[in-house]
Amino acid sequence: MNLEFLKGVLRDNGVVGAGGAGFPTYAKLSDKANVIILNCAECEPLLKLHRQLLERKAEQIIFTLDLIAKTVGAEKVYIAVKKSYKKTIEAIEPIVDSFENTEIFRLPDVYPMGDEVVLTYEVTGRIVPAGAIPLSVGVTVINVETVYNVSHALAGKPVTHKYVTLTGEVETPVTLLAPIGMKIGDLLKLAGGVTTEDAAYLIGGPMMGRLGSNNDVVTKTTNAVLVLPREHYLIKKKESKIFIDMKRAMAACCQCSYCTSLCPRNLLGHPINPSELMRVASNGITNDAKPYFDALYCSSCGLCELYSCVQNLSPRNLLASCKDTLRANGIKPTEVKKEYKIEPERSLRQVPMSRLVARLGLGKYNHTAPMSNKAVEARKLTIPLSQHIGAPSVPCVKVGDKVKKNQLIANAAEGLGVAIHSPMNGAVTAIGKKAIVILKEG
Repeated sequence: MNLEFLKGVLRDNGVVGAGGAGFPTYAKLSDKANVIILNCAECEPLLKLHRQLLERKAEQIIFTLDLIAKTVGAEKVYIAVKKSYKKTIEAIEPIVDSFENTEIFRLPDVYPMGDEVVLTYEVTGRIVPAGAIPLSVGVTVINVETVYNVSHALAGKPVTHKYVTLTGEVETPVTLLAPIGMKIGDLLKLAGGVTTEDAAYLIGGPMMGRLGSNNDVVTKTTNAVLVLPREHYLIKKKESKIFIDMKRAMAACCQCSYCTSLCPRNLLGHPINPSELMRVASNGITNDAKPYFDALYCSSCGLCELYSCVQNLSPRNLLASCKDTLRANGIKPTEVKKEYKIEPERSLRQVPMSRLVARLGLGKYNHTAPMSNKAVEARKLTIPLSQHIGAPSVPCVKVGDKVKKNQLIANAAEGLGVAIHSPMNGAVTAIGKKAIVILKEG
């Protein structure tokens, strides 16, 4: 298959990274990659969908992965899966043997193994320079659901639905296939409803997810909805205000440097040093700008804030505030070219997922959340025009139009963009600057 043809198919069918920031997949593929890594690390605690999907659709996903590798000319394919995902490994072992240059790489069960920079080093031993992407060292990382969506795109089926794990304070934890644009509140009803009176919602994982509400909608990157009591430690941390975080740092930071010692990117030699930022920020030091600029290289994994700090301070929030301010002023991270050295204690400083779950007080919510392959239905969908990195999609329908399932409703914008399609038969009832609203037919 021709690479440019494949890119066109993915762009036209709306395939983006099914998690994280949603980078358009066509823009990620390059003949500069000689290694392809299938990411089944399931980075965040409590998330289950990638291991479940790979277990159920192993042959389809691995066949598509092999096709991608041949199209870009990659010489090696690794299926990176945590060694604790035994059922998934059992499902893929008989299939992998029939694909040349493809092998299973068993990962340690630590956090954040799903970070593509960490994953690239773990699997290949190659260090992605700070400010660069894995392709700079000849590696492309793609997660399981994204490859699954690629397989559908090649069959002419666009991305219209998303697997979402619903867990926490819900009656029946489950992973459902939901239409893009469905309200979170309506989706939670299909998990038996919320089981706590004063509920708070984390959209995404407990470490890097954001606070949301039951009025939020499913997008192409919605991996999970975690429902917690509003008094839960994680919710309080997410609700903290930056000016309070700063005052607490000034009052209590003891410069133990645990936040830096356990930082996954720092352990790979990247110039990110949370303890230095805490020192200069909490003491009002302005003649040393390096710690502020180095904040740009933070991956926002949250370990420094939610696991490492013995004073319960918020290094990640301060780093994020720094990054936002720098980017608002047009300052972006640049590639740091130097000789990278791995910290010799790296393997001893990795955080086991089981300890992280216990530290976060999430043990009682670590449910199986079984996967349902049958797509759920919604009466009304509010489909965002911006669900990925890049320019928002451009509506190509108008109010009153009847649309069919899988029909194109928004074209890919010029530059970095992808198309959007309708998940159901219905009528367009509203088009705004941010979303298209579709009401189900009948």
